[in-house]
Amino acid sequence: MKKTYMLLLTGFLIAAASCSKGNEGVKTETTKPGNSTTTDSPTFTTTDATTAYTAFNRYYYNPTKKLYYANTLQTNLGAIWTQAIYWDMAMNVYERTKDQSQMAMVNDMYQGGFNEYDGYNWGNTTTWFIYDDMMWWVMALARANQLTGNATYLQKAIAGFDRVWNGSYDPVDGGMFWDFKHSGKNACINFPTVIAAMRLYKITGNKTYYDKALSVYQWAKTNLVNSDGRVADHKIGNNAPGYEDYTYNQGTAIGAAIALYNETKNSAYLNDAKLIADYTKNKMCTNNILPAEGDFNEQGVLKAIFAQYIMQLIKDAGQTQYLSWIRQNVDAGWNNRDKQRDLCWRNYALPAPTGVMQSYESSSIVTFMQLCPPE
Repeated sequence: MKKTYMLLLTGFLIAAASCSKGNEGVKTETTKPGNSTTTDSPTFTTTDATTAYTAFNRYYYNPTKKLYYANTLQTNLGAIWTQAIYWDMAMNVYERTKDQSQMAMVNDMYQGGFNEYDGYNWGNTTTWFIYDDMMWWVMALARANQLTGNATYLQKAIAGFDRVWNGSYDPVDGGMFWDFKHSGKNACINFPTVIAAMRLYKITGNKTYYDKALSVYQWAKTNLVNSDGRVADHKIGNNAPGYEDYTYNQGTAIGAAIALYNETKNSAYLNDAKLIADYTKNKMCTNNILPAEGDFNEQGVLKAIFAQYIMQLIKDAGQTQYLSWIRQNVDAGWNNRDKQRDLCWRNYALPAPTGVMQSYESSSIVTFMQLCPPE
């Protein structure tokens, strides 16, 4: 999951690991995408949402492992942290359809993670080697408890949160370190920590979770969010923030702000979320279409995370001014799918390849379709 970035500071070259997710495996040749579809393509429907999810499972889900493959070759499972994102997708489908067979899928994926990742043993530093990998699962476990009422899911979420907090939080300067070596404080651990803490606060009523969420949010807003709503990827020591425009950082920052807004109704948090959404729409998009992240690497899943939280801004906070923009993206991505397999791609503006594809790059449109109401 690591990508290396270089910083030239006071004459020394410093290498550090970024939370932006890196390459996995060898890229396999695919057919080259052609020209984009026309703007008068049909709009997606709820039937399409089901079709997209069915196809995603057909080509990527391993029913024995109860987790997802990395790509259509079906040889290796996807990266550990992305499975938590796919679990969120499964929960989205259940919330949309209320289909009890989908509830079984939600529970199956918990068992798949349990079997594959040492029973969610957070002390296993071989299975879990980065704090943010744990926190994606903690968020999903807490949400699964909210959805199912299963107390075991909550116990695992609390234990995971405590493990990350005790190892990652900086009690002196504030904020969360993303790795065990404390090489930097990244958006991919700080904003998810706020979201996880607020979910645990809602479930348990334990105010220490709220206090932790507020502390981390204040640090992250001060150190990782620019005045125009641009979210930095990382901050190392006293150096300036490292800005790399990633949709998942924009998304989790929105999600953290909305979690606090929902609890407090303080309009300052809502304004933060809208500022971050506006930057994403106005500065990161081309013709309103979100960037094509993930050239055959885990970054393909980033927009699936963004989908989760921009839709919270729209639905939970009533900010429907963003809905037509999101629908435009969903329509573009769905109409440009590989129509033989109904698999979507990371680049919504171009037709999807017809060869080997990754679950990462196929996931975001499917996620959007479960969350975004059709016209």
